[in-house]
Amino acid sequence: MSDISARYARLSEDFAATVAAVPADRWSAESPCDGWNARDVVRHVVDTQGMFLGLVGREPGDIPSVDEAPRAAWDAARAVVQADLDDPDRANTEFDGFFGRTTFAEAVDRFLNFDLVVHRWDLARATGQGERLDPEDVTWAHGATAAFGPHMRAEGVCGPELTPPDGSDAQTRFLAFVGRRSW
Repeated sequence: MSDISARYARLSEDFAATVAAVPADRWSAESPCDGWNARDVVRHVVDTQGMFLGLVGREPGDIPSVDEAPRAAWDAARAVVQADLDDPDRANTEFDGFFGRTTFAEAVDRFLNFDLVVHRWDLARATGQGERLDPEDVTWAHGATAAFGPHMRAEGVCGPELTPPDGSDAQTRFLAFVGRRSW
């Protein structure tokens, strides 16, 4: 298993645990993502897995509805991506992406893994769960933002950078950098 595959496995499991812990009455709760509720966050993460598979000519297959079974939808989508990451030939499939020639695995790491860190926090915040992220994931995700360059602030990516309170911890500083107010 590559480092990317291992990171995806761990982050996707963390996201799955957060999805599983959403109280039934919190799916319509407003999320930190403007205009999205908790279910919309999961829908976005599920849909994005399919979008990235499509970049290399693959499809996620028959995925359960996020409206009817959010955890099952997430588990089905992540299983397909994980299988591709675990297969060296599929993981190393090249394509011309937004940032130039890349592989499926590199694109997953650059975007999907980053998304899993940020949107896990979004979902936890929306649904009243523990919001603490693994400090190593925070450091990794903050470093990964350098690859986005000026595109990071494009509509639909990250919001404007916020100024965290003086003395904020690394997680608060990272979330503020990606436009989330955690304080």
